[in-house]
Amino acid sequence: MDAVVALDEIAAGMDGAVGGKAAGLGAVAALGERVPPGFCLTTRAYAAGEIPEEELRAAYRDLGGGPVAVRSSATAEDLPEASFAGQQETYLNVEGERELVQAVRRCWESLETDRARAYREANLPPGAEARMAVVVQRMVDAETAGVLFTADPTTGSRSRTVVDAAPGLGTAVVDGSTTPDHYVLDADGVAEAPDDGCLS
Repeated sequence: MDAVVALDEIAAGMDGAVGGKAAGLGAVAALGERVPPGFCLTTRAYAAGEIPEEELRAAYRDLGGGPVAVRSSATAEDLPEASFAGQQETYLNVEGERELVQAVRRCWESLETDRARAYREANLPPGAEARMAVVVQRMVDAETAGVLFTADPTTGSRSRTVVDAAPGLGTAVVDGSTTPDHYVLDADGVAEAPDDGCLS
């Protein structure tokens, strides 16, 4: 497998090469949903210990340059028993080839922070290994963004879908710097929503 693969070329079973986040984005793109264009620097590069700068720069140029989101996609993320949300880093509005290489390096380094290592030790089976892939996507200037839970995170019920959203980029929701609007949907429609929320 190449060190760089386009998101829309990620196929089922590639989780070990691209991590859970990239695999999920590839699956959603394959369903025909709108996913910001991008590519993934695979775990092959991480295992080699060297960023393939020429391939990375070429993929960025093919994307058209400009601002991108640089997102961690570790092989141990998004597991049924542990989400790893926020354990590794994401960098937004990265622009320029030199800045892209630096952001990728920082994503790699975030896999080995004390916090990330402690979380893995507490939540992964002994001997389980995490490797880092990195997703690079065209930056979206979002009016509203948030997180969709396909099961109610407080009850585990798969008959209720929960959305937490706020104006602007989704980082405010994920990092806890704002109190998001909270929506609950069930089989009958909207079960819970704020009167003046950011979503219709």
